[in-house]
Amino acid sequence: MSTRRPDPLAQVSDFDIRLLKLFRSVVDCGGFSAAESALGIGRSAISQQMSDLEQRLGLRLCQRGRAGFALTEEGREVYQSTLQLLAALESFRTEVNGLHQHLRGELNIGLTDNLVTVPHMRITNALARLKERGPDVRVNIRMTPPSEVEQGVLDGRLHIGVVPLASQLSGLDYQALYDERSRLYCAVGHPLFYVDDQQLSDTRLDAQEAIAPTFRLPPEVQRHYQALACTASASDREGMAFLILTGRYIGYLPDHYAQAWVQQGRLRVLKPASRYYDISLASVTRKGRRPHLVLESFLESLAIS
Repeated sequence: MSTRRPDPLAQVSDFDIRLLKLFRSVVDCGGFSAAESALGIGRSAISQQMSDLEQRLGLRLCQRGRAGFALTEEGREVYQSTLQLLAALESFRTEVNGLHQHLRGELNIGLTDNLVTVPHMRITNALARLKERGPDVRVNIRMTPPSEVEQGVLDGRLHIGVVPLASQLSGLDYQALYDERSRLYCAVGHPLFYVDDQQLSDTRLDAQEAIAPTFRLPPEVQRHYQALACTASASDREGMAFLILTGRYIGYLPDHYAQAWVQQGRLRVLKPASRYYDISLASVTRKGRRPHLVLESFLESLAIS
């Protein structure tokens, strides 16, 4: 007669939460050695506490040794569950603090890369107002591709995100912030860099190796990429900039992001009167979210920025 093994974690204690926070830090830092300074404890203590957590869970979470640090399949799943648990705990703490009408707690915000050069600075100004109203608020920014920002808002790891406005996902609220213009660029070393636009035909332009983004874009924007000979891809605008600056590819970049390289003479725009598109940047929050005083205060500041 077989006996069912009891659940290794019958309840989650304060001790377990401390161990899970340490686990999150180790993963975010990329290993035990890198986590020492972030956690303020030695590698042996980190290793011991990780062993305690694995014993508590009855699972092997990571491989460590000369080959380096790596999560197991179970470790990756526990890490995602840990992020959701700690986000839920922080949401609870923020909501309880909100009962006292004081801004305390965290704001977890996910941003598409390279928004800091947008001249409007609505996000920067809103963050400044939030800290002015709540000096004790802790702001955590994650720079990730748009799809990861949206997923983070959906599963509660992020309170708010800012992404290019493409097709809207159910379960999320989108609020347009401002428009962004992107043009076609090439770098020094590219055969087209010194070609006058008047002598540059669309046929020749469309024959050049180009870069396609892997994040979602509106259909009218996708058509600009479909006209090009895309032989490379990138998950974000910084990746596209890296490839363009090799002098081997052409690609679209936001004007505000490309401006510094243009001024340095490292990038040039190609046929600016016809090769461009506009896209809206939008804030995204979860529908039916619980009251969150810090988030609501940030949204108020964002609306008036």
